[in-house]
Amino acid sequence: MSTAPDAALPRVFPTVVHMLVDACGRFPQAPALVCGTRALSYAEYLRCVAGFAEELILHGARGSRVALVCGNSLDMPIAMFAAHAAGAQAVPINPTYTERELGYILGDAAPGAIIYDAEVADKVEPLVAALRIGYAVRIGGTTGRSLDAWRHTADRRLPTPLPAAADLATLQYTGGTTGRPKGVNITHGQLAVNISQREAALPTRAGDENVLCMMPLFHVFAVAMCLHLSAYCGGRLVIMPRYRPDAVLEALAAEKITRLPAGPTVFIGLLNHEKFPLTDFSSLRTAYSGSAPLPEETLRRWTEHTGTPILEGFGQTEAGPVLTYVREGGRQKVGSVGPPLPLTEIQIVDTETGAKVLGVGEIGEIRARGPQIMSGYRNRPQETAEALRDGWLYTGDIGEIDEDGYLFIRDRKKDMVIVGGYNVYPREVDEVLFAYPAVKEAAAVGAPDPYYGETVHAFVTLNQGAPIETDGLVEHCRKNLAPYKVPSQIHLVEALPRTTVGKIDKIALRAKLSAPGRN
Repeated sequence: MSTAPDAALPRVFPTVVHMLVDACGRFPQAPALVCGTRALSYAEYLRCVAGFAEELILHGARGSRVALVCGNSLDMPIAMFAAHAAGAQAVPINPTYTERELGYILGDAAPGAIIYDAEVADKVEPLVAALRIGYAVRIGGTTGRSLDAWRHTADRRLPTPLPAAADLATLQYTGGTTGRPKGVNITHGQLAVNISQREAALPTRAGDENVLCMMPLFHVFAVAMCLHLSAYCGGRLVIMPRYRPDAVLEALAAEKITRLPAGPTVFIGLLNHEKFPLTDFSSLRTAYSGSAPLPEETLRRWTEHTGTPILEGFGQTEAGPVLTYVREGGRQKVGSVGPPLPLTEIQIVDTETGAKVLGVGEIGEIRARGPQIMSGYRNRPQETAEALRDGWLYTGDIGEIDEDGYLFIRDRKKDMVIVGGYNVYPREVDEVLFAYPAVKEAAAVGAPDPYYGETVHAFVTLNQGAPIETDGLVEHCRKNLAPYKVPSQIHLVEALPRTTVGKIDKIALRAKLSAPGRN
Protein backbone atom coordinates (compact mmCIF):
# COMPACT_ATOMS: atom_id res chain seq x y z
CA MET A 1 0.00 0.00 0.00
CA SER A 2 1.28 3.44 -0.93
CA THR A 3 -0.29 6.75 -0.03
CA ALA A 4 0.55 10.38 -0.83
CA PRO A 5 -2.01 13.21 -0.53
CA ASP A 6 -2.44 16.59 -2.23
CA ALA A 7 0.84 18.38 -2.94
CA ALA A 8 -0.39 21.99 -2.45
CA LEU A 9 1.69 23.92 0.08
CA PRO A 10 1.48 27.37 1.63
CA ARG A 11 4.53 29.61 1.36
CA VAL A 12 7.86 27.77 1.62
CA PHE A 13 10.72 29.96 2.85
CA PRO A 14 14.32 29.33 1.74
CA THR A 15 15.36 28.98 5.41
CA VAL A 16 13.94 29.47 8.89
CA VAL A 17 15.91 32.72 9.09
CA HIS A 18 13.88 34.09 6.17
CA MET A 19 10.76 32.87 7.99
CA LEU A 20 11.67 34.87 11.10
CA VAL A 21 12.42 37.97 9.00
CA ASP A 22 8.97 37.65 7.41
CA ALA A 23 7.25 37.37 10.81
CA CYS A 24 9.11 40.46 12.00
CA GLY A 25 8.06 42.36 8.88
CA ARG A 26 4.39 41.48 9.39
CA PHE A 27 4.20 41.74 13.19
CA PRO A 28 7.16 43.84 14.44
CA GLN A 29 5.55 44.97 17.70
CA ALA A 30 3.63 41.77 18.42
CA PRO A 31 4.88 39.58 21.30
CA ALA A 32 7.11 36.77 20.03
CA LEU A 33 8.63 35.10 23.09
CA VAL A 34 7.60 34.97 26.73
CA CYS A 35 9.45 33.12 29.49
CA GLY A 36 8.57 34.04 33.04
CA THR A 37 9.08 37.79 33.45
CA ARG A 38 11.14 38.09 30.25
CA ALA A 39 9.54 38.86 26.88
CA LEU A 40 10.51 39.97 23.38
CA SER A 41 8.56 41.43 20.48
CA TYR A 42 9.31 40.17 16.98
CA ALA A 43 11.42 43.26 16.22
CA GLU A 44 13.43 42.71 19.43
CA TYR A 45 13.71 38.97 18.73
CA LEU A 46 15.23 39.58 15.32
CA ARG A 47 17.67 42.19 16.66
CA CYS A 48 18.92 39.75 19.29
CA VAL A 49 19.30 36.99 16.70
CA ALA A 50 21.22 39.41 14.45
CA GLY A 51 23.49 40.62 17.24
CA PHE A 52 24.41 37.17 18.47
CA ALA A 53 24.82 35.83 14.92
CA GLU A 54 27.32 38.60 14.24
CA GLU A 55 29.22 37.65 17.39
CA LEU A 56 29.31 33.99 16.37
CA ILE A 57 30.65 34.91 12.92
CA LEU A 58 33.39 37.02 14.49
CA HIS A 59 34.49 33.90 16.36
CA GLY A 60 34.59 31.71 13.25
CA ALA A 61 31.19 29.99 13.37
CA ARG A 62 30.26 30.46 9.71
CA GLY A 63 30.44 27.12 7.89
CA SER A 64 31.01 25.27 11.18
CA ARG A 65 28.71 23.86 13.82
CA VAL A 66 27.35 25.50 16.99
CA ALA A 67 26.45 23.17 19.86
CA LEU A 68 23.53 24.21 22.07
CA VAL A 69 23.57 22.46 25.44
CA CYS A 70 20.59 24.36 26.76
CA GLY A 71 17.31 23.85 28.51
CA ASN A 72 14.23 25.98 27.92
CA SER A 73 14.68 29.73 28.31
CA LEU A 74 14.23 32.95 26.37
CA ASP A 75 17.85 32.56 25.23
CA MET A 76 17.46 29.15 23.56
CA PRO A 77 15.38 30.36 20.54
CA ILE A 78 17.76 33.29 20.08
CA ALA A 79 20.77 30.96 20.12
CA MET A 80 19.14 28.52 17.69
CA PHE A 81 18.15 31.16 15.14
CA ALA A 82 21.48 32.99 15.58
CA ALA A 83 23.42 29.82 14.76
CA HIS A 84 21.38 29.51 11.55
CA ALA A 85 21.77 33.22 10.71
CA ALA A 86 25.52 32.93 11.24
CA GLY A 87 25.68 30.33 8.47
CA ALA A 88 26.42 27.58 10.97
CA GLN A 89 24.77 24.23 11.65
CA ALA A 90 22.89 24.18 14.98
CA VAL A 91 23.55 21.11 17.16
CA PRO A 92 20.91 20.93 19.94
CA ILE A 93 21.96 18.61 22.77
CA ASN A 94 20.12 17.43 25.87
CA PRO A 95 21.69 19.24 28.86
CA THR A 96 20.78 16.36 31.17
CA TYR A 97 23.24 14.10 29.37
CA THR A 98 26.18 12.94 31.43
CA GLU A 99 29.73 14.01 30.66
CA ARG A 100 30.27 10.66 28.94
CA GLU A 101 27.26 11.17 26.65
CA LEU A 102 28.12 14.81 25.95
CA GLY A 103 31.74 13.94 25.25
CA TYR A 104 30.86 11.49 22.51
CA ILE A 105 28.40 13.81 20.75
CA LEU A 106 30.67 16.86 20.95
CA GLY A 107 33.61 14.79 19.73
CA ASP A 108 31.61 13.58 16.74
CA ALA A 109 30.05 16.97 15.93
CA ALA A 110 33.35 18.87 16.29
CA PRO A 111 31.63 22.24 16.87
CA GLY A 112 33.46 25.51 16.41
CA ALA A 113 31.36 27.13 19.16
CA ILE A 114 29.22 26.01 22.07
CA ILE A 115 26.44 27.72 24.03
CA TYR A 116 25.58 26.09 27.35
CA ASP A 117 23.55 26.68 30.49
CA ALA A 118 25.41 27.86 33.57
CA GLU A 119 23.92 24.99 35.58
CA VAL A 120 25.74 22.40 33.42
CA ALA A 121 29.06 24.26 33.35
CA ASP A 122 30.79 21.68 35.58
CA LYS A 123 30.41 18.93 32.99
CA VAL A 124 30.60 21.05 29.83
CA GLU A 125 33.66 23.20 30.53
CA PRO A 126 36.13 20.31 30.94
CA LEU A 127 34.94 19.04 27.53
CA VAL A 128 35.38 22.49 25.97
CA ALA A 129 39.02 22.41 27.06
CA ALA A 130 39.62 18.76 26.18
CA LEU A 131 38.06 19.06 22.71
CA ARG A 132 39.52 22.53 22.08
CA ILE A 133 36.20 24.11 21.15
CA GLY A 134 37.14 27.58 19.97
CA TYR A 135 34.32 29.70 21.39
CA ALA A 136 32.17 29.01 24.44
CA VAL A 137 29.24 31.06 25.78
CA ARG A 138 27.76 30.38 29.19
CA ILE A 139 24.15 31.58 29.53
CA GLY A 140 21.62 31.94 32.33
CA GLY A 141 21.88 31.62 36.08
CA THR A 142 23.91 34.09 38.12
CA THR A 143 27.15 33.50 36.22
CA GLY A 144 25.95 33.36 32.61
CA ARG A 145 25.01 35.91 29.98
CA SER A 146 21.59 36.85 28.63
CA LEU A 147 21.30 36.88 24.86
CA ASP A 148 18.75 39.71 24.73
CA ALA A 149 21.36 42.48 25.04
CA TRP A 150 20.60 43.71 21.50
CA ARG A 151 16.84 44.10 21.95
CA HIS A 152 16.91 47.90 21.85
CA THR A 153 19.64 48.28 19.21
CA ALA A 154 17.37 49.56 16.45
CA ASP A 155 19.99 49.54 13.68
CA ARG A 156 20.97 45.89 14.19
CA ARG A 157 20.71 43.91 10.95
CA LEU A 158 21.24 40.25 10.12
CA PRO A 159 24.72 39.45 8.79
CA THR A 160 24.95 38.67 5.10
CA PRO A 161 24.86 36.50 3.18
CA LEU A 162 21.94 34.66 4.73
CA PRO A 163 22.10 30.86 4.51
CA ALA A 164 20.73 29.13 1.40
CA ALA A 165 18.25 26.27 1.13
CA ALA A 166 21.03 23.80 0.26
CA ASP A 167 23.11 24.68 3.35
CA LEU A 168 23.12 22.40 6.40
CA ALA A 169 20.80 23.79 9.09
CA THR A 170 20.70 21.27 11.90
CA LEU A 171 22.73 18.34 13.19
CA GLN A 172 20.32 16.49 15.46
CA TYR A 173 21.61 13.47 17.36
CA THR A 174 19.42 10.43 17.71
CA GLY A 175 20.11 7.11 19.40
CA GLY A 176 21.75 4.25 17.58
CA THR A 177 21.30 0.49 17.75
CA THR A 178 25.09 0.26 18.09
CA GLY A 179 24.86 2.21 21.34
CA ARG A 180 26.36 5.35 19.80
CA PRO A 181 24.17 8.35 18.84
CA LYS A 182 24.01 9.28 15.16
CA GLY A 183 24.02 12.86 13.94
CA VAL A 184 21.24 13.55 11.43
CA ASN A 185 22.08 16.17 8.79
CA ILE A 186 19.10 18.34 7.82
CA THR A 187 19.41 21.15 5.28
CA HIS A 188 17.58 24.47 5.43
CA GLY A 189 15.45 23.41 2.48
CA GLN A 190 14.42 20.16 4.15
CA LEU A 191 13.60 21.98 7.38
CA ALA A 192 11.67 24.77 5.69
CA VAL A 193 9.55 22.56 3.44
CA ASN A 194 8.54 20.40 6.43
CA ILE A 195 7.29 23.50 8.24
CA SER A 196 5.07 24.35 5.25
CA GLN A 197 3.95 20.71 4.93
CA ARG A 198 2.86 20.82 8.57
CA GLU A 199 1.16 24.19 8.00
CA ALA A 200 -0.79 22.77 5.05
CA ALA A 201 -2.07 19.92 7.23
CA LEU A 202 -2.49 21.91 10.45
CA PRO A 203 -3.09 25.54 9.46
CA THR A 204 -2.52 28.26 12.04
CA ARG A 205 -4.02 31.77 12.25
CA ALA A 206 -1.56 34.52 11.30
CA GLY A 207 -0.81 36.81 14.23
CA ASP A 208 -3.39 35.10 16.42
CA GLU A 209 -1.80 32.11 18.17
CA ASN A 210 -0.50 31.56 21.69
CA VAL A 211 1.63 28.40 21.72
CA LEU A 212 2.69 26.78 24.99
CA CYS A 213 6.11 25.13 25.00
CA MET A 214 6.89 23.02 28.04
CA MET A 215 8.66 20.36 25.97
CA PRO A 216 12.45 20.72 25.75
CA LEU A 217 13.59 22.87 22.84
CA PHE A 218 16.55 20.59 22.15
CA HIS A 219 14.01 17.97 20.99
CA VAL A 220 12.84 17.89 17.35
CA PHE A 221 9.15 17.72 18.28
CA ALA A 222 9.33 20.96 20.30
CA VAL A 223 11.31 22.70 17.56
CA ALA A 224 8.82 21.69 14.86
CA MET A 225 5.57 22.09 16.77
CA CYS A 226 6.46 25.03 19.05
CA LEU A 227 9.44 27.11 17.89
CA HIS A 228 8.90 26.90 14.13
CA LEU A 229 5.10 26.72 14.24
CA SER A 230 4.85 29.95 16.22
CA ALA A 231 7.40 31.81 14.06
CA TYR A 232 5.67 30.75 10.83
CA CYS A 233 2.37 32.30 11.88
CA GLY A 234 3.82 35.24 13.82
CA GLY A 235 2.39 33.80 17.01
CA ARG A 236 3.40 34.17 20.66
CA LEU A 237 5.54 31.38 22.09
CA VAL A 238 5.12 30.94 25.85
CA ILE A 239 8.15 29.01 27.10
CA MET A 240 8.17 27.10 30.36
CA PRO A 241 11.63 26.25 31.75
CA ARG A 242 10.37 22.81 32.71
CA TYR A 243 7.17 20.82 32.77
CA ARG A 244 5.04 21.14 35.89
CA PRO A 245 1.40 20.07 35.50
CA ASP A 246 0.01 22.74 37.84
CA ALA A 247 1.96 25.47 36.00
CA VAL A 248 0.76 24.19 32.61
CA LEU A 249 -2.87 24.24 33.73
CA GLU A 250 -2.47 27.77 35.10
CA ALA A 251 -0.77 28.94 31.89
CA LEU A 252 -3.52 27.54 29.66
CA ALA A 253 -5.95 30.04 31.11
CA ALA A 254 -3.66 32.92 32.08
CA GLU A 255 -1.84 33.02 28.74
CA LYS A 256 -4.96 32.19 26.66
CA ILE A 257 -3.15 29.29 25.01
CA THR A 258 -4.54 28.29 21.61
CA ARG A 259 -2.14 25.47 20.66
CA LEU A 260 -0.78 22.84 23.05
CA PRO A 261 1.89 20.48 21.66
CA ALA A 262 2.95 17.76 24.12
CA GLY A 263 3.82 14.12 24.55
CA PRO A 264 1.38 11.52 25.90
CA THR A 265 2.91 11.62 29.41
CA VAL A 266 2.00 15.31 29.66
CA PHE A 267 -1.64 14.70 28.73
CA ILE A 268 -1.83 11.79 31.18
CA GLY A 269 -0.30 13.92 33.94
CA LEU A 270 -2.67 16.83 33.29
CA LEU A 271 -5.76 14.62 33.23
CA ASN A 272 -4.83 13.16 36.61
CA HIS A 273 -4.03 16.49 38.27
CA GLU A 274 -6.46 17.83 40.87
CA LYS A 275 -6.66 21.22 39.08
CA PHE A 276 -7.63 19.74 35.71
CA PRO A 277 -11.44 19.83 36.27
CA LEU A 278 -11.15 23.47 37.39
CA THR A 279 -9.09 24.68 34.41
CA ASP A 280 -10.45 27.07 31.79
CA PHE A 281 -9.80 25.55 28.33
CA SER A 282 -11.94 28.05 26.42
CA SER A 283 -9.05 29.57 24.43
CA LEU A 284 -7.57 26.21 23.39
CA ARG A 285 -8.15 25.30 19.74
CA THR A 286 -6.03 22.19 19.31
CA ALA A 287 -3.60 19.94 21.15
CA TYR A 288 -0.91 18.04 19.26
CA SER A 289 0.62 14.78 20.37
CA GLY A 290 3.78 13.13 19.13
CA SER A 291 6.98 11.29 20.12
CA ALA A 292 5.11 8.24 21.46
CA PRO A 293 1.73 6.47 21.07
CA LEU A 294 -1.25 8.17 22.72
CA PRO A 295 -3.50 5.85 24.76
CA GLU A 296 -7.10 5.72 23.52
CA GLU A 297 -8.50 6.41 26.99
CA THR A 298 -6.37 9.57 27.27
CA LEU A 299 -7.69 10.87 23.95
CA ARG A 300 -11.30 10.13 24.93
CA ARG A 301 -11.11 11.75 28.38
CA TRP A 302 -9.28 14.84 27.09
CA THR A 303 -11.75 15.45 24.26
CA GLU A 304 -14.79 14.92 26.47
CA HIS A 305 -13.61 17.37 29.12
CA THR A 306 -11.91 20.12 27.08
CA GLY A 307 -13.99 19.97 23.90
CA THR A 308 -10.78 20.10 21.85
CA PRO A 309 -9.10 17.24 19.99
CA ILE A 310 -5.63 15.83 20.47
CA LEU A 311 -4.26 15.34 16.97
CA GLU A 312 -1.61 12.63 16.62
CA GLY A 313 1.25 12.57 14.17
CA PHE A 314 4.20 10.42 13.25
CA GLY A 315 7.76 11.26 12.36
CA GLN A 316 11.36 10.89 13.36
CA THR A 317 14.52 12.95 13.41
CA GLU A 318 15.58 11.52 10.04
CA ALA A 319 12.31 12.72 8.48
CA GLY A 320 12.77 16.40 9.11
CA PRO A 321 10.86 15.41 11.43
CA VAL A 322 7.12 15.19 10.54
CA LEU A 323 5.66 12.60 8.13
CA THR A 324 1.95 12.26 8.99
CA TYR A 325 -0.70 14.06 11.04
CA VAL A 326 -4.40 13.76 11.76
CA ARG A 327 -5.99 16.86 10.26
CA GLU A 328 -7.77 19.49 12.31
CA GLY A 329 -11.49 19.13 11.58
CA GLY A 330 -10.80 15.89 9.73
CA ARG A 331 -11.74 12.37 10.58
CA GLN A 332 -10.07 10.90 13.65
CA LYS A 333 -9.48 7.19 13.82
CA VAL A 334 -8.55 5.71 17.17
CA GLY A 335 -4.96 4.51 17.12
CA SER A 336 -4.07 6.23 13.83
CA VAL A 337 -1.38 8.87 13.33
CA GLY A 338 -3.24 10.14 10.29
CA PRO A 339 -2.49 10.40 6.59
CA PRO A 340 0.83 11.65 5.15
CA LEU A 341 1.65 15.32 4.87
CA PRO A 342 1.51 16.88 1.38
CA LEU A 343 4.41 15.83 -0.89
CA THR A 344 5.02 12.86 1.41
CA GLU A 345 4.62 9.28 0.28
CA ILE A 346 4.27 6.42 2.75
CA GLN A 347 4.54 2.75 1.85
CA ILE A 348 4.35 -0.48 3.81
CA VAL A 349 6.95 -3.01 2.65
CA ASP A 350 7.99 -6.50 3.69
CA THR A 351 10.41 -6.61 6.62
CA GLU A 352 12.77 -9.13 5.00
CA THR A 353 13.83 -7.33 1.81
CA GLY A 354 12.09 -3.96 2.10
CA ALA A 355 11.32 -4.18 -1.62
CA LYS A 356 7.86 -5.72 -1.78
CA VAL A 357 5.07 -3.15 -1.36
CA LEU A 358 2.23 -4.53 0.74
CA GLY A 359 -1.50 -3.90 0.38
CA VAL A 360 -4.25 -2.33 2.48
CA GLY A 361 -4.27 -3.72 6.02
CA GLU A 362 -1.05 -5.67 5.59
CA ILE A 363 1.60 -5.13 8.26
CA GLY A 364 5.22 -4.38 7.40
CA GLU A 365 7.99 -1.80 7.69
CA ILE A 366 7.07 1.83 7.09
CA ARG A 367 9.15 3.64 4.49
CA ALA A 368 8.75 7.27 3.50
CA ARG A 369 9.71 9.56 0.66
CA GLY A 370 9.49 13.35 0.49
CA PRO A 371 11.47 16.60 0.28
CA GLN A 372 11.89 16.79 4.06
CA ILE A 373 13.90 13.56 4.41
CA MET A 374 17.43 13.95 5.83
CA SER A 375 20.59 14.20 3.76
CA GLY A 376 22.19 11.43 5.81
CA TYR A 377 24.07 10.70 9.00
CA ARG A 378 27.24 12.61 9.83
CA ASN A 379 30.35 10.43 9.48
CA ARG A 380 28.17 7.32 8.98
CA PRO A 381 28.16 6.36 5.28
CA GLN A 382 27.22 2.71 5.91
CA GLU A 383 24.30 3.53 8.20
CA THR A 384 23.18 6.25 5.79
CA ALA A 385 23.12 3.69 2.98
CA GLU A 386 21.06 1.32 5.14
CA ALA A 387 18.50 3.98 6.09
CA LEU A 388 18.22 5.68 2.68
CA ARG A 389 17.61 3.20 -0.14
CA ASP A 390 16.43 4.12 -3.64
CA GLY A 391 15.13 7.46 -2.42
CA TRP A 392 13.20 5.98 0.51
CA LEU A 393 13.77 6.41 4.24
CA TYR A 394 13.34 3.07 6.02
CA THR A 395 11.92 4.12 9.37
CA GLY A 396 12.43 0.92 11.33
CA ASP A 397 8.81 1.16 12.48
CA ILE A 398 6.15 -1.43 11.72
CA GLY A 399 2.68 -0.39 10.61
CA GLU A 400 -0.22 -0.67 8.22
CA ILE A 401 -2.29 1.67 6.05
CA ASP A 402 -6.07 1.44 5.80
CA GLU A 403 -8.30 2.02 2.78
CA ASP A 404 -8.45 5.79 3.53
CA GLY A 405 -4.68 6.19 3.62
CA TYR A 406 -4.46 6.49 7.41
CA LEU A 407 -1.30 5.10 8.99
CA PHE A 408 -1.35 2.89 12.10
CA ILE A 409 1.86 2.16 14.01
CA ARG A 410 1.91 -1.44 15.18
CA ASP A 411 5.43 -2.15 16.43
CA ARG A 412 9.09 -1.28 16.06
CA LYS A 413 11.52 -3.23 13.94
CA LYS A 414 14.49 -1.66 15.65
CA ASP A 415 15.39 -2.35 19.26
CA MET A 416 14.21 0.81 20.99
CA VAL A 417 12.32 1.91 24.10
CA ILE A 418 10.32 5.17 24.20
CA VAL A 419 10.31 6.65 27.72
CA GLY A 420 7.99 9.63 27.96
CA GLY A 421 8.66 10.53 24.34
CA TYR A 422 12.45 10.06 24.53
CA ASN A 423 14.12 7.33 22.51
CA VAL A 424 16.31 4.94 24.48
CA TYR A 425 18.41 2.40 22.63
CA PRO A 426 18.94 -0.60 24.95
CA ARG A 427 22.35 -1.31 23.43
CA GLU A 428 23.71 1.87 25.03
CA VAL A 429 22.33 0.85 28.44
CA ASP A 430 23.81 -2.63 27.95
CA GLU A 431 27.24 -1.14 27.22
CA VAL A 432 27.15 0.97 30.37
CA LEU A 433 26.13 -2.04 32.48
CA PHE A 434 28.86 -4.19 30.91
CA ALA A 435 31.43 -1.65 32.08
CA TYR A 436 30.58 -2.37 35.73
CA PRO A 437 33.17 -4.83 37.10
CA ALA A 438 30.69 -7.22 38.74
CA VAL A 439 28.51 -7.65 35.62
CA LYS A 440 28.89 -10.75 33.47
CA GLU A 441 25.99 -10.16 31.08
CA ALA A 442 23.29 -7.53 30.75
CA ALA A 443 20.19 -7.00 28.65
CA ALA A 444 18.02 -3.88 28.79
CA VAL A 445 14.46 -3.95 27.46
CA GLY A 446 11.31 -1.85 27.66
CA ALA A 447 8.38 -2.60 29.94
CA PRO A 448 4.86 -1.14 29.65
CA ASP A 449 4.22 1.78 31.98
CA PRO A 450 0.86 3.58 32.44
CA TYR A 451 2.48 7.02 32.70
CA TYR A 452 5.69 7.00 30.65
CA GLY A 453 4.41 4.54 28.06
CA GLU A 454 7.51 2.43 28.67
CA THR A 455 10.36 2.32 31.13
CA VAL A 456 13.75 0.64 30.91
CA HIS A 457 14.33 -2.61 32.81
CA ALA A 458 17.68 -4.38 32.89
CA PHE A 459 18.35 -8.07 33.42
CA VAL A 460 21.83 -8.72 34.78
CA THR A 461 23.96 -11.76 35.58
CA LEU A 462 26.97 -11.30 37.84
CA ASN A 463 30.47 -12.72 37.72
CA GLN A 464 31.04 -15.67 40.03
CA GLY A 465 31.67 -14.49 43.57
CA ALA A 466 30.67 -10.89 42.85
CA PRO A 467 28.64 -9.25 45.64
CA ILE A 468 24.96 -8.56 44.99
CA GLU A 469 24.69 -4.76 44.91
CA THR A 470 21.93 -3.32 42.77
CA ASP A 471 22.39 0.11 44.41
CA GLY A 472 25.92 0.28 43.03
CA LEU A 473 24.69 -0.67 39.57
CA VAL A 474 21.99 2.02 39.62
CA GLU A 475 24.49 4.66 40.75
CA HIS A 476 26.87 3.58 37.97
CA CYS A 477 24.06 4.06 35.45
CA ARG A 478 23.19 7.48 36.84
CA LYS A 479 26.78 8.62 36.38
CA ASN A 480 26.84 7.51 32.76
CA LEU A 481 23.30 7.90 31.42
CA ALA A 482 20.70 10.65 31.21
CA PRO A 483 17.98 10.14 33.85
CA TYR A 484 15.36 8.79 31.42
CA LYS A 485 17.79 6.06 30.25
CA VAL A 486 18.55 4.76 33.76
CA PRO A 487 16.78 1.43 34.37
CA SER A 488 13.76 1.84 36.62
CA GLN A 489 14.43 -1.67 37.86
CA ILE A 490 17.42 -4.02 37.68
CA HIS A 491 16.62 -7.73 37.82
CA LEU A 492 19.49 -9.95 39.00
CA VAL A 493 19.11 -13.36 37.40
CA GLU A 494 21.18 -16.54 37.28
CA ALA A 495 21.01 -16.79 33.48
CA LEU A 496 19.56 -14.92 30.52
CA PRO A 497 17.27 -16.68 28.02
CA ARG A 498 18.81 -17.53 24.63
CA THR A 499 17.53 -17.94 21.10
CA THR A 500 18.28 -21.08 19.10
CA VAL A 501 21.42 -19.39 17.73
CA GLY A 502 22.66 -18.45 21.18
CA LYS A 503 21.74 -14.76 21.26
CA ILE A 504 20.13 -13.19 24.31
CA ASP A 505 16.38 -13.48 23.76
CA LYS A 506 15.07 -9.98 24.44
CA ILE A 507 11.63 -10.93 23.14
CA ALA A 508 11.35 -13.44 25.97
CA LEU A 509 12.49 -10.81 28.49
CA ARG A 510 9.93 -8.29 27.23
CA ALA A 511 7.21 -10.94 27.37
CA LYS A 512 8.15 -11.68 30.98
CA LEU A 513 7.75 -8.00 31.89
CA SER A 514 4.44 -7.73 30.04
CA ALA A 515 2.94 -10.82 31.62
CA PRO A 516 -0.03 -10.29 33.98
CA GLY A 517 0.89 -10.47 37.65
CA ARG A 518 4.62 -9.98 37.09
CA ASN A 519 6.66 -8.69 40.01
